[in-house]
Amino acid sequence: MCKHVLNAQVQIRSPCCQQWFDCPQCHAEQRPDHELQKTTEMVFGCKKCKKVFRKDMSVFEEADEFCPRCDNHFVIPAKTPQMGIGIEGDDEKLLKDHRDPRAVKRSLLQPQA
Repeated sequence: MCKHVLNAQVQIRSPCCQQWFDCPQCHAEQRPDHELQKTTEMVFGCKKCKKVFRKDMSVFEEADEFCPRCDNHFVIPAKTPQMGIGIEGDDEKLLKDHRDPRAVKRSLLQPQA
């Protein structure tokens, strides 16, 4: 599983070392002894149907964005890991404290007067 592209749909076979990687950064981390060789014909492995197929990248068309066996759309915007803390959702009730600030503060440890 790739830590750089969270929604990788295919693996790419590296033409230089004949190993499978999810992205070029994974190749650079796992094989620092050489650079990724560039080529126009790429070999992909679909993660959905587990089938291997080739694509000629010099004549890449919109129809080539899908796996030829299972029709999985593998050319999608990459989701990368994001640092930060936040609230998911758009519910306004999560963002605002609706309690009355003038209300008497009570505690479980102190008895009420």
